[in-house]
Amino acid sequence: MAHVEAAPKLYGLMAEFETPEQLLEAARRTRDAGYKKFDCYTPFPIHGLTAAMGIKEAKVPWTVFIMGLLGAIGAFSLQVWTSTVDYPLNIGGRDLLSWPYFVPVTFEGMVLAAAFGAFFGTHIYNRMLTYYHPVFNVPQFARASTDRFFVCIESKDPKFNRDEVYRFLQSLNPISISEVPE
Repeated sequence: MAHVEAAPKLYGLMAEFETPEQLLEAARRTRDAGYKKFDCYTPFPIHGLTAAMGIKEAKVPWTVFIMGLLGAIGAFSLQVWTSTVDYPLNIGGRDLLSWPYFVPVTFEGMVLAAAFGAFFGTHIYNRMLTYYHPVFNVPQFARASTDRFFVCIESKDPKFNRDEVYRFLQSLNPISISEVPE
């Protein structure tokens, strides 16, 4: 009995560009064409790319703010509870709830929690702990970290039709178009 191997599932189609300007235009046209599930890959940050892709407000700044606020509240609350309830000491005649003395530790608690929020928020929201991505299967993608720019339309996109997406990517005048297997 012959063993028939199934064709690999398609993750999407990827187009390669030479300049950041070409990628910006491709991202704008991809968004305007109605594609929602697509991503751009560049060797360096490109000003205006997130706007061209139609990406809304970033979540990391809000995560940093909320974590900083929680850190400040937690540090202040810990000091209040410790100095008034758990271990009240009257040193030098000061009040038990002497909040000006709590400011440095409260500030440091805020900075520490905000730093953790920035670190983990960046890693979680940007999926930086992903060790494998299907685009690594495309040989040309090795140049994404040096001198090439890529846009990949995912097959999960509701509007995805292999032939239509291929024609659309051809209309963007890329260097090449590649299938991205999963």
